[in-house]
Amino acid sequence: MQKLQSQGVHHITLVGADRQTSVDFWEGVLGMPFIFEQPNLDKASESHLYFDPGDGRLITVFTDESRSPVKRRTPTDTGCVHHIAFSVSRVTFLQAVGRLDERAIKHSGVKDRGFMDSIYFEDPLGLLIELASYRFEPPAGFSHADVLMAAHKIRVARGDYNIAEAHLADAIQALVERSRETLSENRAAKNPY
Repeated sequence: MQKLQSQGVHHITLVGADRQTSVDFWEGVLGMPFIFEQPNLDKASESHLYFDPGDGRLITVFTDESRSPVKRRTPTDTGCVHHIAFSVSRVTFLQAVGRLDERAIKHSGVKDRGFMDSIYFEDPLGLLIELASYRFEPPAGFSHADVLMAAHKIRVARGDYNIAEAHLADAIQALVERSRETLSENRAAKNPY
């Protein structure tokens, strides 16, 4: 059976309250440019707002002026969205706690995830948002997923609990060695991952 091969997230659509609540949060707090708006083509009473999360893909929100923001944690039952994570640069991440505090947005503080750092907070309607910052840059020609897969294999082979910085460094070295030739006869023993 042939797969329906995904090539990335096209967009994520959320159910919002009124238009201004969405614009204030998605563009005002998270800096996502509000790029266009049109009617929800499946429900004329709603508007469909489009935001660019930074990679040219889309976060969209259905809004309706008759709905008011009701902040309560969105359901986390089976099949529900637990949270949405957005990638931020290291320098932005280092400013996140202060900037959230300035806006009186309650947050988790910095969470150490081994291969990345995270901060969690809720949008105005109770959806959990994560700001995530990788602790590494992949070598040229590789993605973050390539490095994480190699680091995972190293972690498992070593019997370690979770991916740590040492696994990332060794994975990056292995990927570079595997992809780059050298004239040196003294290259260190190759890592099989």
